Amino acid sequence: MIKNILLVGLGGGLGSIARYLCQRWFTLNYPHHFPWSTFAVNISGCLLIGIFWGLSFKSFTENEHWKLFLMTGLCGGFTTFSAFTLEGIGLLKEQRLVYFFSYVVASVVLGLLATYAGMKFVR
Repeated sequence: MIKNILLVGLGGGLGSIARYLCQRWFTLNYPHHFPWSTFAVNISGCLLIGIFWGLSFKSFTENEHWKLFLMTGLCGGFTTFSAFTLEGIGLLKEQRLVYFFSYVVASVVLGLLATYAGMKFVR
């Protein structure tokens, strides 16, 4: 259990550093009102988790440590949007359309409302 926690923590730390550097680069090179940096991180994180998920069925089926480090840690530290989309795809693959649409709409709407409520709460 401790080894798994350390793998997730190490991957998460590296993912967070990568997110910071990517967002900093975009902010310096593309100053714009549209949040290109977060958009780029979210989309590239989704691509990465898809690649890692696909590879996990070919090369690390017997090594759960790589999944923890790369998917939970690295991608989770880089962007939780990647986990959100992977779980959504899972619901689609299981043909649970009501759960899929409920999850997507509720996550986005309630996430926005919760962020707004938190900002109002501390004012």
